[in-house]
Amino acid sequence: MSKNVKTIKELADELGTNKTRISRIINKNSIPTQKIKNKIVLEDNSVSLIRQYFKNEMQQRLALQDKKLLEEYKSEINDLKALKMPSQDTKEEQANSQPQEELETLKEQIRALNDKIKGQEELNNQSSKKWYQFWK
Repeated sequence: MSKNVKTIKELADELGTNKTRISRIINKNSIPTQKIKNKIVLEDNSVSLIRQYFKNEMQQRLALQDKKLLEEYKSEINDLKALKMPSQDTKEEQANSQPQEELETLKEQIRALNDKIKGQEELNNQSSKKWYQFWK
Protein backbone atom coordinates (compact mmCIF):
# COMPACT_ATOMS: atom_id res chain seq x y z
CA MET A 1 0.00 0.00 0.00
CA SER A 2 1.24 3.44 -0.75
CA LYS A 3 1.59 6.19 1.79
CA ASN A 4 -1.38 8.18 0.51
CA VAL A 5 -3.93 5.35 0.95
CA LYS A 6 -5.44 3.80 4.09
CA THR A 7 -7.72 0.88 4.63
CA ILE A 8 -10.89 1.20 6.63
CA LYS A 9 -9.30 -0.95 9.35
CA GLU A 10 -6.20 1.29 9.57
CA LEU A 11 -8.33 4.42 9.77
CA ALA A 12 -10.63 2.84 12.38
CA ASP A 13 -7.62 1.91 14.52
CA GLU A 14 -6.18 5.41 14.14
CA LEU A 15 -9.45 7.08 15.15
CA GLY A 16 -10.19 4.61 17.95
CA THR A 17 -13.40 3.23 16.48
CA ASN A 18 -14.49 0.18 14.50
CA LYS A 19 -14.72 -0.61 10.80
CA THR A 20 -18.53 -0.65 10.83
CA ARG A 21 -18.71 2.92 12.03
CA ILE A 22 -16.23 4.08 9.38
CA SER A 23 -18.25 2.24 6.70
CA ARG A 24 -21.46 3.94 7.88
CA ILE A 25 -19.78 7.34 7.72
CA ILE A 26 -18.52 6.58 4.22
CA ASN A 27 -21.99 5.52 3.05
CA LYS A 28 -23.79 8.38 4.81
CA ASN A 29 -21.52 11.08 3.40
CA SER A 30 -20.91 9.43 0.00
CA ILE A 31 -17.16 9.46 0.48
CA PRO A 32 -15.31 7.98 -2.50
CA THR A 33 -13.45 4.70 -1.92
CA GLN A 34 -11.42 2.26 -3.98
CA LYS A 35 -11.16 -1.48 -3.82
CA ILE A 36 -7.63 -2.90 -3.94
CA LYS A 37 -6.93 -6.60 -3.34
CA ASN A 38 -10.34 -7.21 -1.70
CA LYS A 39 -9.84 -4.28 0.67
CA ILE A 40 -11.63 -0.98 0.65
CA VAL A 41 -9.14 1.86 0.75
CA LEU A 42 -9.42 5.59 1.13
CA GLU A 43 -7.26 8.24 -0.45
CA ASP A 44 -5.87 11.15 1.53
CA ASN A 45 -8.72 13.50 0.74
CA SER A 46 -11.27 10.87 1.83
CA VAL A 47 -9.31 10.22 5.03
CA SER A 48 -9.25 13.92 5.81
CA LEU A 49 -13.04 14.10 5.21
CA ILE A 50 -13.61 11.31 7.74
CA ARG A 51 -11.23 12.92 10.23
CA GLN A 52 -13.13 16.20 9.85
CA TYR A 53 -16.40 14.33 10.38
CA PHE A 54 -15.02 12.80 13.60
CA LYS A 55 -13.73 16.17 14.76
CA ASN A 56 -17.14 17.79 14.21
CA GLU A 57 -18.92 14.89 15.86
CA MET A 58 -16.61 15.08 18.87
CA GLN A 59 -17.17 18.83 19.20
CA GLN A 60 -20.93 18.31 19.05
CA ARG A 61 -20.74 15.63 21.73
CA LEU A 62 -18.61 17.82 23.96
CA ALA A 63 -20.97 20.75 23.50
CA LEU A 64 -23.94 18.53 24.34
CA GLN A 65 -22.16 17.18 27.43
CA ASP A 66 -21.30 20.72 28.52
CA LYS A 67 -24.91 21.77 28.06
CA LYS A 68 -26.17 18.80 30.08
CA LEU A 69 -23.67 19.46 32.86
CA LEU A 70 -24.62 23.13 32.93
CA GLU A 71 -28.31 22.23 33.23
CA GLU A 72 -27.53 19.75 36.03
CA TYR A 73 -25.49 22.36 37.90
CA LYS A 74 -28.25 24.93 37.52
CA SER A 75 -30.86 22.52 38.85
CA GLU A 76 -28.59 21.57 41.78
CA ILE A 77 -28.04 25.25 42.57
CA ASN A 78 -31.77 25.90 42.43
CA ASP A 79 -32.40 22.91 44.71
CA LEU A 80 -29.82 24.19 47.17
CA LYS A 81 -31.32 27.67 47.07
CA ALA A 82 -34.76 26.20 47.67
CA LEU A 83 -33.43 24.30 50.67
CA LYS A 84 -31.56 27.31 52.00
CA MET A 85 -34.29 29.92 51.64
CA PRO A 86 -36.96 28.33 53.87
CA SER A 87 -34.47 27.73 56.64
CA GLN A 88 -33.55 31.43 56.68
CA ASP A 89 -37.21 32.44 56.63
CA THR A 90 -37.98 29.93 59.33
CA LYS A 91 -35.20 31.26 61.55
CA GLU A 92 -36.42 34.82 61.08
CA GLU A 93 -40.02 33.79 61.70
CA GLN A 94 -38.98 31.83 64.78
CA ALA A 95 -36.97 34.78 66.06
CA ASN A 96 -39.92 37.11 65.52
CA SER A 97 -42.65 34.75 66.66
CA GLN A 98 -40.88 33.29 69.70
CA PRO A 99 -41.05 36.46 71.84
CA GLN A 100 -44.66 36.95 70.74
CA GLU A 101 -45.55 33.40 71.73
CA GLU A 102 -43.76 33.76 75.04
CA LEU A 103 -45.56 37.05 75.68
CA GLU A 104 -48.95 35.45 75.01
CA THR A 105 -48.10 32.53 77.28
CA LEU A 106 -47.01 34.87 80.07
CA LYS A 107 -50.19 36.95 79.71
CA GLU A 108 -52.29 33.80 80.02
CA GLN A 109 -50.35 32.75 83.11
CA ILE A 110 -50.85 36.20 84.67
CA ARG A 111 -54.60 36.05 83.98
CA ALA A 112 -54.80 32.59 85.52
CA LEU A 113 -52.88 33.73 88.60
CA ASN A 114 -55.06 36.83 88.95
CA ASP A 115 -58.17 34.65 88.76
CA LYS A 116 -56.68 32.32 91.38
CA ILE A 117 -55.83 35.27 93.65
CA LYS A 118 -59.35 36.67 93.33
CA GLY A 119 -60.76 33.26 94.18
CA GLN A 120 -58.50 33.00 97.22
CA GLU A 121 -59.49 36.52 98.37
CA GLU A 122 -63.16 35.63 98.10
CA LEU A 123 -62.54 32.46 100.09
CA ASN A 124 -60.60 34.43 102.73
CA ASN A 125 -63.39 37.00 102.99
CA GLN A 126 -65.96 34.29 103.45
CA SER A 127 -63.87 32.34 105.95
CA SER A 128 -63.01 35.46 107.94
CA LYS A 129 -66.60 35.68 109.12
CA LYS A 130 -66.91 34.19 112.52
CA TRP A 131 -69.29 31.36 113.06
CA TYR A 132 -71.25 33.34 115.57
CA GLN A 133 -71.91 36.13 113.10
CA PHE A 134 -74.18 33.91 111.11
CA TRP A 135 -76.88 34.21 113.81
CA LYS A 136 -76.81 37.92 114.13
